[in-house]
Amino acid sequence: MAKVVALVDRDAREGTVRRSACALLTLARRLGEPVAVCPARPDEETIGVLGRHGATEIWCPDSSAISLPGQRGPSESVTGTETDLLVAVARHLDPAAILIAATHRGQEAAARLAIRLDSGIITDAVDIRPGPIAVQRCLADSHLVESTVVRGTPIITVRPEAAVPEPSPAVPAVRTIAVEPSRTRAPRIVATPKPRAAAPALDHADIVVAGGRGLGSRAAFAVLADVAEALGAALAGSHTAAELGWIPPEARVGLTGKTVNPRLYLACGVSGSVRHRAGMQGAKTVVAIGDDPAAPIFKLAELGVVGDARAILPALLEEIRARIPIT
Repeated sequence: MAKVVALVDRDAREGTVRRSACALLTLARRLGEPVAVCPARPDEETIGVLGRHGATEIWCPDSSAISLPGQRGPSESVTGTETDLLVAVARHLDPAAILIAATHRGQEAAARLAIRLDSGIITDAVDIRPGPIAVQRCLADSHLVESTVVRGTPIITVRPEAAVPEPSPAVPAVRTIAVEPSRTRAPRIVATPKPRAAAPALDHADIVVAGGRGLGSRAAFAVLADVAEALGAALAGSHTAAELGWIPPEARVGLTGKTVNPRLYLACGVSGSVRHRAGMQGAKTVVAIGDDPAAPIFKLAELGVVGDARAILPALLEEIRARIPIT
């Protein structure tokens, strides 16, 4: 049976295997024998989680160091990246496909891997069928298309919440492989906004607080960030908010940004264009605040507040802090 590689993504805050990695192993079982690839040697808990979801083998570098994008330093010549590890495993196993979660980092790793292996790539799949055939959404999620790779090893990135992890117990063998670092220097982040404490990843957040052009200024967006922090939510924004520099590009929600499926989506000053709705229409509950009652976002909202978000947000923040005391 052909092997199917799934890259394991871990929660940086909790050190646990992300749900998306278990979902990838579930999808991999449809195509062949699932093989997990870990950037570092797995502990017993990780081996147990991956084994419960069908991994028959777990591959990791024969050294414990795999750097993430933007984290290379003076030791670049002796440290590999996730892409370097996947290249080594792919050349050794010749897998039927390589599956990677469609996160910001995963998309970058997949693109670099496709170049290194001279292979085709399909991004943002919502389902995978034998072939392998990748199913994608297009035109603001209104249509489904099926795609296949016709060159090299199929590389497919899958939306984190596209599949439900299903147990299939196995006893995985842990194997190591020598990783040769690429001669191409990985980009380094020179400056980045200071992250707020314990902010959840946008892809996996239960609550998302988003702002748009209607907030009017960077200062108003700072108040929105305080609201997100008070709720323990991820901060996001519209395409226009990203263009104006009020949020980083990776926090943009929409057709050309992130797709989110939170339990609560709080939209402030967001008009709700087609491309923005494509990224958040899977939210369970939508609450909208804005001064235009005809804005499309109100058609999606279970609760709409018509008014100036810049005046409403400070009062909302005060009420949230009164009900959820800061510890």
